[in-house]
Amino acid sequence: MSGGHAMRKWTAGQIVLTAVGAIVSAVWLSPLLWALLTSLKSETEAVAVPTHWVPEDFTFQAWRAIFETGNITDWFVNSVVVSVCVTSVVVLVSALAGYGFARTEFRGKNALLGLVMAGLMVSPAVLGVPLFSTVQSMGMVDTYWGMILPQCAPAAMVYILYKFFQGIPKELEEAAFIDGAGRWRVFFTIVLPLSRPSLAAVGIFTFIASWNNFLWPYMVTNNPDLMTMPNGIATVMNSYGIQWAQLMAGGLMAGLPLIIVFVFFQRQIVAGVAHTGLAGQ
Repeated sequence: MSGGHAMRKWTAGQIVLTAVGAIVSAVWLSPLLWALLTSLKSETEAVAVPTHWVPEDFTFQAWRAIFETGNITDWFVNSVVVSVCVTSVVVLVSALAGYGFARTEFRGKNALLGLVMAGLMVSPAVLGVPLFSTVQSMGMVDTYWGMILPQCAPAAMVYILYKFFQGIPKELEEAAFIDGAGRWRVFFTIVLPLSRPSLAAVGIFTFIASWNNFLWPYMVTNNPDLMTMPNGIATVMNSYGIQWAQLMAGGLMAGLPLIIVFVFFQRQIVAGVAHTGLAGQ
């Protein structure tokens, strides 16, 4: 009976949605599978025409080469340091700024909020030259700080948390104020715990954006010892010509942390999208 009951749950709509989901998943996963299989080919086989999916001779030659020809472990560590620092600063700054805008009244608040929102309309590429001039004048070219600080002005993240904090009932905070709690204590003991899904979303999206950021670290760093994964892999490809098997191996290595983040935090990502309203953007 339980089997028949389970079968009855599958409506036509669910079957169609499941089929569509399976097709979309296959489309999304096929480039990863292609990259993995290509990285296990020799370079001559990787460029062979006609092309084929499964390697005729499996070899780890490309994986050995990227570890031997580049400082890939250094680049990996650099990416972790930069992305973790950027994420920590962005979450803290966005939470403080968003709460300040949502709960305090001060002269010029709307103008300042408008200025923050204007940051959403400016492409990061447009800011490249003025940001580089500023960083250069501060002596931060070829430093961690030069890579980290310019990525820590997150207008979108401030706005996301500002809208979320506005949705928290003021009565919760007023009850704590009556009990004698100060603004900081209310923020850290009541507001932040309630905001965990949105803070997780902001942190995850910031980490992914920082990890994938190619343009800014490329502009501000020439030192191979300080390069992040995307820049380091690009220099190896330029130095030795395009070695497709190596390129795929390097790309998989660079993408591995993001895959891990998604696998372990997919519930937080989905909950964060639902809480922050990103789904409607």
